[in-house]
Amino acid sequence: MTFRVRLTLLVAAAVAVAVIGAAAVMYLAVQRQLLSEFDATLADVARSARVGPGPHPGGDRFPFSRSNTLFLSARPDVFAQLVDSSGTVVAADGQAQSALVTSEVRAVAGGERPSWSTDLTVQDTHIRIYAAQFPNGLALELARPLDEIDAALEQTRVTLVLLALGGVMLAAVLGALVARAALAPVARLTATVEEVTRTRDLSRRVAASGRDELGRLAASFDEMLSALEASLRSQRQLVADASHELRTPLTSLRTNLELLARGQPTDEGERRQLLHDLVAQMERLSTLVADLIDLARDEEASLPVEDVRLDEIAAGAIEEMQMRYPKVRFHLEGAPTIVRGIRPRLARAVTNLLDNAAKWSPAGGVVEVSVAEGEVTVRDHGPGIAPEDSPRVFDRFWRASTARQLPGSGLGLSIVKQVAESHGGSVTLEHPSDGGARFRLRLGGLRA
Repeated sequence: MTFRVRLTLLVAAAVAVAVIGAAAVMYLAVQRQLLSEFDATLADVARSARVGPGPHPGGDRFPFSRSNTLFLSARPDVFAQLVDSSGTVVAADGQAQSALVTSEVRAVAGGERPSWSTDLTVQDTHIRIYAAQFPNGLALELARPLDEIDAALEQTRVTLVLLALGGVMLAAVLGALVARAALAPVARLTATVEEVTRTRDLSRRVAASGRDELGRLAASFDEMLSALEASLRSQRQLVADASHELRTPLTSLRTNLELLARGQPTDEGERRQLLHDLVAQMERLSTLVADLIDLARDEEASLPVEDVRLDEIAAGAIEEMQMRYPKVRFHLEGAPTIVRGIRPRLARAVTNLLDNAAKWSPAGGVVEVSVAEGEVTVRDHGPGIAPEDSPRVFDRFWRASTARQLPGSGLGLSIVKQVAESHGGSVTLEHPSDGGARFRLRLGGLRA
């Protein structure tokens, strides 16, 4: 059973309960009103009743026989008899009917209650009994057939049943239409999911415009598809770029190793140069693989989040860079700064900024580093970055044309950007007026 069918049935059932309940209440109200008017008529008859001989006005509508010697009710359709407190019928409008005498009638005769009425079935005839106090300690008991009331109630039942059935059928039709309209976003969402599953096309969208729960669900699904599409595109681009970057050192390594396998070159100086190129290519390959692993894996889930002193991280990174670039001087101005984050990731980002600055600094140049209020600033005095290259400086594997001969993988600054964004911050490039480049790494704290 589909959700639409279940919703239709639930709507129809709810309306059916409401219609049947309303019909039952209406039927009881009509029944009470008719019986109330019927009892009022019998009460009027009781107030005008008299005792005396005379012919009956006509008709015999009762299952028991009637005579014309006594006329109490003055109505041809009403039977009457007088009952004392012991239950004895002392007079009757015809033949006395002791079967109609009940304890309630005796209580009325004894003055214990003013009046009483009920329904009885005598010899397959449905009659209404009404008892009222009569002078001399008697009770006047009246009986009248309920043929008109029963016919009216039967017609009312038939009408209400037909109305209830019609209401249920109409509710089922309207429920189906409402379910179809209400579940239209779900149908589009289902079709989109099935299409994406079948074609693997993440560019499909539900494109729902509503602001209700289903509309928000469809919008969330579209956002999820957009994120998956961007992630898949980024993954494919990473694989394509990585394969391109890996091809150059691998090809060079293979060529040089084939030369060594053939005993070439024979000159010792050339051989040492070839070995030196092999080591350089291996170092480049190792750096590239390490950067790829660091860029691709999600370390936030496995490494602890803690309070980190940025000034201490910057001081440690400067000591490492000082050994790698002995001809470059590093100047640190740091104030105690604590951020919430992952220490190894933050250390890698600061190290990459220092490595990039030292790489472009001339011999004897100074790299200025400052740490304050959750921000690390690295300034070099090298040739700087051309303004037209600024938009791509944080792209993966992008390297300026002037950097082709320098060591590196083209992933350092993209790793810095990834770390900054994962810690709720950002990294920006500035162009000082006196040359060089300045990078600002702002950290807000690790995102949940």
